[in-house]
Amino acid sequence: MPKPHHTQHISQAIQEMLKAQHLKPKFEEATVVASWERIVGPAIAKRTKKVYVRDKVLFVELQSPSLKHDMGYHKVAMLQLFEKEFGQDVVADIVFM
Repeated sequence: MPKPHHTQHISQAIQEMLKAQHLKPKFEEATVVASWERIVGPAIAKRTKKVYVRDKVLFVELQSPSLKHDMGYHKVAMLQLFEKEFGQDVVADIVFM
C-alpha cells in the first residue's frame, strides 16, 4: 500500500528550513536591506550611502544632513511600512545617520 504524500508550498518549506537552521533573522534583515530602494523610491535610494540591520534596528546612512533631518519626520510612517511589509518583529526602530 503506497504511503500518502505530504506536500507543502515551497515558501513554507523554506521558512521552516530557515527557522530550523536559525537563519530566519539574517534572511529577514537581508530582505529589508534589499527592499530599501523599492520602499523609499529611487530618489532617496540614490542619496543613501549605506543600509543595514542590527538587532532589529535599521541603520540608514544618508549623503546629506538635510535629508537626514527630513527623513526623521517620516520615521513613524516608514516603521509602519516596514511592519506592514515584513511583520512586526523585523524592524523595531530606524536610525538615520
